[in-house]
Amino acid sequence: MARLSRLSLAGCVHHVAQRGNNQQAIFAEPADYQCFLSLLAELAARHGVTVQAYALRENHFQLLLTPETDKSLTLLMQALGRQYVSYFNAKQKRSGTLWEGRYRSALVQPERYLLACMIDMDLGPVRDGLVAQARDYPWTSHGHYVGLRDDKFITSHEVYWTLGNTPFERQHEYEARARAGIGDALHRKISDAAWHGWALGDAGYLADLQSRTSRRIQRLSAGRPKAGKMP
Repeated sequence: MARLSRLSLAGCVHHVAQRGNNQQAIFAEPADYQCFLSLLAELAARHGVTVQAYALRENHFQLLLTPETDKSLTLLMQALGRQYVSYFNAKQKRSGTLWEGRYRSALVQPERYLLACMIDMDLGPVRDGLVAQARDYPWTSHGHYVGLRDDKFITSHEVYWTLGNTPFERQHEYEARARAGIGDALHRKISDAAWHGWALGDAGYLADLQSRTSRRIQRLSAGRPKAGKMP
């Protein structure tokens, strides 16, 4: 099966994910996480990309990003990947690739899935038994959204602002939703979309996206592909 090209559209939220090669560690100590976030902040500003959320894990990372132009996301991820690998390889006295192929990305309908994606990213360390609750893990944007710290490079999406009229109300509601979780089915749906490049949204959102690109944005339904369609 031919590999699908990545789809990047200006003004749309993208769920971006990248793994370490052979699931190896891409962060070895706190300074590595801090370096990655510093590079992300600097390069996102340079290339015109808004950062909505992040989750850094030992062997992978996930980001929610909105590019200003169709090329902004690619430029950011190329620069981020190159500069972080140079830093990490020099520090670890290693050479060669750090990433498992290219980064993955999927478009996300904010009104329907943005908060769910953010919470899913926050809860990864909880699901894996690293911490008891999302606020205990320092390397996601959860701490920013519940008022534990202020990540200056993050821009809250307008959907987050609908959670309350004051910062305290929004922080309290967001943390309550994170504690409630999103359920296994939605977690699998978000994960599948991110790692395979499928768009997440309702029928209208998906139809609008498909009208803007010839690239397939959804997994084909089970059964024999129609003639002339990509398998």
